[in-house]
Amino acid sequence: MIQRPKGCNDIYGREAKIWKYVESIIDATMEKYNYTYIRTPIFESTELFHRSIGESTDIVTKETYDFVDRGGRNMTLRPEGTAGVCRSYVENKMYGDPNQPVKVYYNGTMYRYERPQSGRDRELTQFGVEVLGSDDPFIDAEVISLAVNIYKMLGLKEIKVNINTLGDKESRDMYRKALIDYFKPHIGELCEDCQTRFEKNPLRILDCKVDSNNELLKNAPKTIDYLNDESRERFEAVKDYLDIMQVSYEVNPNIVRGLDYYNHTVFEIEAKVKGFGSNNVIGAGGRYNHLCSDIGGPETPCIGFASGIGRLVMALELEQVKLPIVEDVDLFLMYVNDEEKKYAAYLAQELRMAGFIVDTEYTNRSLKAQFRQADRLHAKYIAVLNSADLDNNEVKIKNNKTKEEEIISLDVLIYYLDEKLNTGLEGVDDDCCHGECDGHCHCTDEDI
Repeated sequence: MIQRPKGCNDIYGREAKIWKYVESIIDATMEKYNYTYIRTPIFESTELFHRSIGESTDIVTKETYDFVDRGGRNMTLRPEGTAGVCRSYVENKMYGDPNQPVKVYYNGTMYRYERPQSGRDRELTQFGVEVLGSDDPFIDAEVISLAVNIYKMLGLKEIKVNINTLGDKESRDMYRKALIDYFKPHIGELCEDCQTRFEKNPLRILDCKVDSNNELLKNAPKTIDYLNDESRERFEAVKDYLDIMQVSYEVNPNIVRGLDYYNHTVFEIEAKVKGFGSNNVIGAGGRYNHLCSDIGGPETPCIGFASGIGRLVMALELEQVKLPIVEDVDLFLMYVNDEEKKYAAYLAQELRMAGFIVDTEYTNRSLKAQFRQADRLHAKYIAVLNSADLDNNEVKIKNNKTKEEEIISLDVLIYYLDEKLNTGLEGVDDDCCHGECDGHCHCTDEDI
């Protein structure tokens, strides 16, 4: 039997409905913030990712899926979304658009060859935003607030924002020198990867998973201590805007992020969910003011964040957040003979085009088996088609909850269903939040 590749998942059934719901909240939120959707290729030139992400990062040194195509070109399956968005921004000359800054969001699959574990796959789905063309601290705070609001609207309760700053080039260079001076006498005490990072980018040492509990890392110099006045004032402005937006945060000087292109603001957002494990970060990002120029475009200040949908769905399930997932159908059509089956095909089409969720029989089961199928689908109503009723332009409708039956004219079927399914009284869920949802109700329309 052929099996799915290791580190990849099939998303189907109820889980797929949760994913689609999460994506609908993302889309709706982006619309409110006036971010437009962007779609970039799943694979691009290897140079784009290796050059932009940084040769010293774990993603490039260990995790990218690289291949040579039939034309002899070096290609890489995208490991993250930012580099492709920047390439599109430069190639399509979006910097010439008078509507600035350019605010976009994406939602797509990424690929990293890492050891599969809970919440970390080789094929992962990320959504994220990128704002290109503004260096205002205001937009830094907006990007953070946008991410926080998505998580809150989905129903996660305890969200923690950790922020830090790497400062500008001058500040980062001073910090880099301080790290080199600090680690140099003890470099032999660190793992082999860290010894390589020391030569290429000592900031990467602070991200090491092997030596994360090493006292050397815990006592290492902090970025904030090496900021120049301009970088320090900028960071204070970002915090002021977060305060204005009522976004709670903590300054965490240990955050440096795992990609080389970051400068100034960096942040991570945690979900305090029982059972989520020690790594409870569900979203992260930061500012990158030199990436567009590094890949051949104009100097462009940018900021963004990304979040894994798989980890987000896992957090929602562990938190037992009740989501308004549609797991029933409005009407199930039953029939016995071929004449009734043809009418079921016609009626299903008409009702679906009118906006109803309709299903019917496709495997020629008995009427008794069709009733069982309607129950499995949680059908709200059942329409039992029979030739005698159809000859009279009528249909028998059964409320599958109360078991009450009526025979109505087919001419008013749409109006009948519309009235019954939109009264707001039927199908009320006893577990509805009844206002105990902090202003973000996750109940169905019938619950309200």
